[in-house]
Amino acid sequence: MAFAGRLAVRVIGAAVAAVTLLVGSTALAIWWTARQDARPASDAIVVLGSAQYNGVPSSIFEARLEHARELYEDGVAPVIVTVGGRAEGDEFSEAEAGRDYLADTGVPRDALLAVPEGVDTLESVRAVAAEFADRGWESAVLVSDPWHAMRAERMASDAGIEATSSPTRQGPAVQTRATQFRYILRETAAYLLYRATGESVAGAPGIG
Repeated sequence: MAFAGRLAVRVIGAAVAAVTLLVGSTALAIWWTARQDARPASDAIVVLGSAQYNGVPSSIFEARLEHARELYEDGVAPVIVTVGGRAEGDEFSEAEAGRDYLADTGVPRDALLAVPEGVDTLESVRAVAAEFADRGWESAVLVSDPWHAMRAERMASDAGIEATSSPTRQGPAVQTRATQFRYILRETAAYLLYRATGESVAGAPGIG
């Protein structure tokens, strides 16, 4: 009995250590990916949606859109794709609000594609992948918040897109260290859930 007890303790200890290592290494990878900025010449720049209010992008969404516009002006890709569905009762989808915002800032309408689908990152990425397949596109630079980059890249890659990311460095998601820490923790949970189940979660910006 004593031997069995010691063995159980060791097994539990090993399991706890393994989980701790997995969570820690994932959080570190999210932090590292957030600090990268890959912007190779691509078929399209894809802006992952966030909240909008009666057609007006939230501050988080606006920061992403402004960064995408800068990438477009730098010649990274000839098209900006905005993506994101419509919440119940909304008149505009996130994709439409993003497209109209960019058009109002001077991006030509023929360089904009709205994909008004998806209530979370996974649904949105799969909708974009379908549009890419229809157009024969293969590569994309994803624009989102830094902490969202690794999970978005993984989902896009799993959906058949050659994806890199160029995260925005502006907006509420990067304002304070406390905010950054909170987002990293939540993204760690969301990333591990996706890898374990193949599912996504809807929630706060950068989490769905």
